[in-house]
Amino acid sequence: MKPLKRKDSCTFKRETSLDNQERIYQLPHAVHGRRKTMYTALFTIEQKGVTRMIHHSQSDAKSSPRLGVDRRSFLKTVAVGAALPGLATGQQRDWSSTSPVRYPDPDIVVLDKRFAKYKIGNTSIQRLYTGLLWAEGPAWNAVGHYLVWSDLSNNRQMRWLEEDGHVSVFHDPSNYSNGNTFDWEGRLVTCEHSTRRVVRHEHDGTVTVLADKWQGKPLNSPNDVVVHPDGGIWFSDPGYGILLDYEGGVAPLQLKEAIYRIDGKTGKMDLVTDEGFKPNGLCFSPDYTKLYMADTGATHYPEAPKIIKVFDVVDGKTLRNGRQFTSMELPGKGAGLADGIRADKDGNIWAGSGWVGAGYDGVHIFAPSGERIGMILLPEICANLCFGGSTRNRLFMAASQSLYAVYVGTRGAHIA
Repeated sequence: MKPLKRKDSCTFKRETSLDNQERIYQLPHAVHGRRKTMYTALFTIEQKGVTRMIHHSQSDAKSSPRLGVDRRSFLKTVAVGAALPGLATGQQRDWSSTSPVRYPDPDIVVLDKRFAKYKIGNTSIQRLYTGLLWAEGPAWNAVGHYLVWSDLSNNRQMRWLEEDGHVSVFHDPSNYSNGNTFDWEGRLVTCEHSTRRVVRHEHDGTVTVLADKWQGKPLNSPNDVVVHPDGGIWFSDPGYGILLDYEGGVAPLQLKEAIYRIDGKTGKMDLVTDEGFKPNGLCFSPDYTKLYMADTGATHYPEAPKIIKVFDVVDGKTLRNGRQFTSMELPGKGAGLADGIRADKDGNIWAGSGWVGAGYDGVHIFAPSGERIGMILLPEICANLCFGGSTRNRLFMAASQSLYAVYVGTRGAHIA
C-alpha cells in the first residue's frame, strides 16, 4: 500500500510489515456535499502485534483542526501505542494453537537492535505441553532427539520427542528432581531434591551418586548443574528442596548456600564459591572462561539483590573476581528473579525470569556486556530453559505449568 501524500487527510493507519518495519499511512476523509464530515478516524496502531483502535468522530471540520485531530496529538497517540506490551501481557493469545498468531510474533520483543537478528519473522512461540505443577530443568539429548525436563512438584521427569511431539513420563518417581543436563558421554546428570544429591544415569540403567555430602554434612538440595569439557560437573546448592514438602522434604539447612565442582576423573568435590545468597541457575560462557550465576536469594533474604553474577574461571577449576553481570530490574515494571540461564554461541545470556507479572515474565536476553536487548513474553513464570533441536536453534522453556519452544536466529553454546 503506497502512503498518500495529501495533507488534508483525516484517517491514519499504521502497519507493521514482516520485517518489523512500521509505516504510517494517511487515508482521505469522506466529503459530503459542502460539509466535510469525518465518519470515523480509526488510528490503527500495531506494535508488537497489539492493535488498538482509537476512535474519533467529528461531525464538522469547524469544531476541530482540519484533520479532526492534529498531527502532534496523533503522533503522541502513536508513541503510546509503541509502548504497548505484547499479547501475552494481556492474556489475549490463544495458546492452544487453534487460532494462530500473526507474524512477526508480538511476544518476541526487540528492545535493542542487537537482538533483531535473533528474532525470526516467520516463526512463533509454541506451547508444547501443559498440565504440570512446576516445570524445571530442561536438557536436550542430541543422540535421541528428545528433551528431558522435571515436573518437580509432581515428583517425575518428562520427555518430549522431536519426531512427533509425543510426551511421556521418563522417570517416576524422580526424587523431586530439579536441574538436568547431559554430560560429554551422553549420560543424564540430575539434581535431586528429596535425596539431596547429584546423580548420573549410566548407559546400563544404573544410577551413580556423584555428590550428597560436604565435609560430612548433607547437601541442602542441589538445584542446577552444568558440565565442563574437562569432565568437571558444576552444581548449585541453594536449599529450596528442604524448605517445603512440596519440593522435596522439610529439613534444616546445615550448609551455607554454595556452588561446587566435581572432578570428572577423580570424583573429588570442591566448594568453588559461597558468594551470593542463593546461587541458582548456572551457565558457562561459550569459551568456558566465565561462569554465570543467577542469585535468587531475595526469596528469603530481604537484603539480597536481584541480579545475575559472573565469575572468571581459572584453569577450569576455580572461580575469581565475582561481580554483578546485570540487574533484573526492568524500568517501568520492577525487578523479578532470574532462574535458569543459558548462553548462545555469541555470548548472549538467556535467562528464565518471572515473579513480576504480565509484560515481564518469560525470558530476558542480555548482551555479553550485560544490557537487556530482548524479551520473550510468556503467560507464565519461566523457571528454566535450554537450546535444542537438530541445530540447537530452538529454545525450550520450562515455565510453571507448561513447556514452550521457539526457533531463534542463533544456536546454543553448549551440549545441553
